[in-house]
Amino acid sequence: MPAYRIIIDLSQRMLYLLDNDTVIRGFPVGIGKMLTVSPVGEYTIINKQRNPGGPFGAFWMGLSKPHYGIHGTNDPSSIGKMVSRGCIRMYNEDVLWLAATVPVGTRVTIRE
Repeated sequence: MPAYRIIIDLSQRMLYLLDNDTVIRGFPVGIGKMLTVSPVGEYTIINKQRNPGGPFGAFWMGLSKPHYGIHGTNDPSSIGKMVSRGCIRMYNEDVLWLAATVPVGTRVTIRE
């Protein structure tokens, strides 16, 4: 059984999916802007919701830090930029693949 974990590197604006310590895939992400930076630390995915509506795109995965998550977007041009209120924004097809792959309880590390 895979031992998935996620590392989000804010300086690279990339999300990496690892199985143990091996990178399986990397995805470009949009991150928090200067006044609402993405929170650095160790979290877990606590819930998942398909089609959450609004700016959250095709999927929402909530983190153990309240009001923060990994989600899709209704604005694909924002990926790779510092644009969000602290959430991690992904292309819809990427967040759907990731959500189908990782279970609730997956560890998420956000680092600078």
